[in-house]
Amino acid sequence: MSSPEVLLIITPFVPKTEWLDHLKEKCPSVEVITYPTELYALEVPKELPTEVWKRTTALFTWKAFPPKELVPNLKFVQLLSAGCAQIFGLPLFEETEIAFSTSNGSHAYAALLGFPHYLDLQKQSKWVDPESDEDTEDSVGLKVGILGYGNIGRQVAKIATSLGMDVHAYTLHERATAESRKDDSFVETGLGDPDGLLPSKWFHGKDQLNDFLASDLDLLVILLPLTEQTRNMISKEQFALLSKKKTYVCNAGRGPIINIEDLITALDTEQIRGAALDVTDPEPLPSDSKLWGYRNVIITPHCAGNSNHVYERVFKILTYNLERRSKGEQPINKVRKSLGY
Repeated sequence: MSSPEVLLIITPFVPKTEWLDHLKEKCPSVEVITYPTELYALEVPKELPTEVWKRTTALFTWKAFPPKELVPNLKFVQLLSAGCAQIFGLPLFEETEIAFSTSNGSHAYAALLGFPHYLDLQKQSKWVDPESDEDTEDSVGLKVGILGYGNIGRQVAKIATSLGMDVHAYTLHERATAESRKDDSFVETGLGDPDGLLPSKWFHGKDQLNDFLASDLDLLVILLPLTEQTRNMISKEQFALLSKKKTYVCNAGRGPIINIEDLITALDTEQIRGAALDVTDPEPLPSDSKLWGYRNVIITPHCAGNSNHVYERVFKILTYNLERRSKGEQPINKVRKSLGY
């Protein structure tokens, strides 16, 4: 780049000294201006001088964005979030050529093993011996279908295969060759599936969705972004296909990918064994929603990606992207307007 990078950080955390030192080591010429915000702030700090905005070439933020007229020299925006729904319709994104990148790859998804029956007994202070040594299903040999084989999906595959599970991958676009199955987004060393070697079967596109869902899945993990193509992707017809194995459904992508009324019907008719929903439609889920009442449904408030290291990982992505910019390279995890993610 011909001029020094001026990075403005408006995030709900203050970067640690060692993170900033690492950034300066990788990008010695960068000037960093930090201004902490509230966690869910939707507006940029009014106290920031206009001159700071004018000088800013790179912005690190979550949901707060300046008017495009305020940042004439802005070239790059690093989002704190793995998703990017907050920028669509935003003039700063829609009406400029500014590069926006997500922090996809910062989230380490935890595995949850549930024993509802024993938890209920524990609450009653009861010790009840199992009726059988085979009352709990283990993971060896089970099939997990990952609907959205991006960075997070590949980490799910890493965990699943280590537990002896067989992975089927679904992508929106075809990945027929070994080269196309590689992932160039951010990944911590030793994590994920950067070379795309873990799935035993690959599916893609609208025409292969039902084949994917009919491939004897024991667990379906939904990790797709929300677009017009993915809205209501899992509806009545798809639940009928999942009923063959009574697939357990986990949605950590976006709520509207599943038709909620059809999900409720599938639960009522026992087409599926249950569901784990980190995202719902709408959000927050209304207190009178029937979904709260199912014993075989786990609901969490869009927090599956939370961890005590998430900000550190996000800052690594920011540093990596600024380093790439300093070399004249495109940032990773770049949002594509044409695809909607």
